[in-house]
Amino acid sequence: MRNTRIVEMLEVTETAALAAGRWMGKGDKVAADQAAVEAMRSAFDQVEIDGEIVIGEGERDEAPMLFIGEHVGAGGEEIDIAVDPLEGTNLTAYGQSNSLAVLAFGPKGTLLHAPDTYMWKIATGPAAYDAIHIDASPTENVRNVAQALKRPVEDLVVCILDRDRHKDMIAEVRAAGARIRLISDGDVFGAVATSVEGTGIHLYMGAGGAPEGVLAAAAMKCIGGCFMGRFAFRTPEERARAEVMTQCDIDGVLDMECLVNTDEAAFIATGVTDGEMLRGVKYFGQGSRTHSITMENKTGTIRFVETVHQTGAEKFWVRRD
Repeated sequence: MRNTRIVEMLEVTETAALAAGRWMGKGDKVAADQAAVEAMRSAFDQVEIDGEIVIGEGERDEAPMLFIGEHVGAGGEEIDIAVDPLEGTNLTAYGQSNSLAVLAFGPKGTLLHAPDTYMWKIATGPAAYDAIHIDASPTENVRNVAQALKRPVEDLVVCILDRDRHKDMIAEVRAAGARIRLISDGDVFGAVATSVEGTGIHLYMGAGGAPEGVLAAAAMKCIGGCFMGRFAFRTPEERARAEVMTQCDIDGVLDMECLVNTDEAAFIATGVTDGEMLRGVKYFGQGSRTHSITMENKTGTIRFVETVHQTGAEKFWVRRD
């Protein structure tokens, strides 16, 4: 994966974040999402790729752009692309933390075509890579991660989506002695944060969207963490779609090799609102500032990138590894 490709794709997430950030706190999640989608789609036109959207805004009849199967780019290298132009639409609309513009990409045929269904997920960072399993109990996973990190369970923070379906899981994690960071939306952030120093999150568990699982798995593969999933179909139709879309055992454990079958994956996210991992978009008189993270599996490189976008001028880059 050429470093120039990372920069080009970074500009795609930055463009989406800058567009969505204008809607921060305005209470209109639809407008915020639409702004991010349109900006991201337009930005892809400037990149010399032949990219296929394998995770996107839905089927062709559900989304006017960035739909599954759409080809984007100005022509060139064939790649798979997974996108979430605005992860956390409600977070942006109500000025809450950790909304992101996100994408992942890899060589053609390497990213799982995940259907729009639920997926049970678990993720943790490199230091506890072998300590978790999707089929283990919350208590077992909490204790095993604490042991791998050489810290008491009481010092462990588990990130879980605040949903009724997680009521028993939340109670069990608390009974095990761990602390919990409940989030209202944005489980790509929840999974990836387990591998980023300074977020204070050590383990992610729960059920969320399957497409977001592929995005999270791409990041975890780049960063050396662990991600596992299992489909949770709600209808026979969802199951039938999965049988057509995926090559993996749809009743089995979805590991990172199934979800992201390449050593040349990359993951990029740009903050829209402030959060533990990234700062949100800031606007000023002569331009704006964005804060992003890029990860590349082949080199193991992780960069935090701060960009000043000056009106009518070239961009000024500040990279911090």
